[in-house]
Amino acid sequence: MPYKPPFQLSHRMFAQVTSIAELIGRWTASNDDVLVPELRRGNRIRTIQASLAVEQNTAFC
Repeated sequence: MPYKPPFQLSHRMFAQVTSIAELIGRWTASNDDVLVPELRRGNRIRTIQASLAVEQNTAFC
């Protein structure tokens, strides 16, 4: 049985999603060199801390 969402996608909704996607694309392209390495590093650190916490290791907490 195919999934049927509890809403219908209207033209206005589609236009807004498209607009948001374009803005995110522009922002990413203009800030790629500046912010992405810092964000990746921060996310990597949080991931490691969470993994260690699950294992009850307090090495980096």
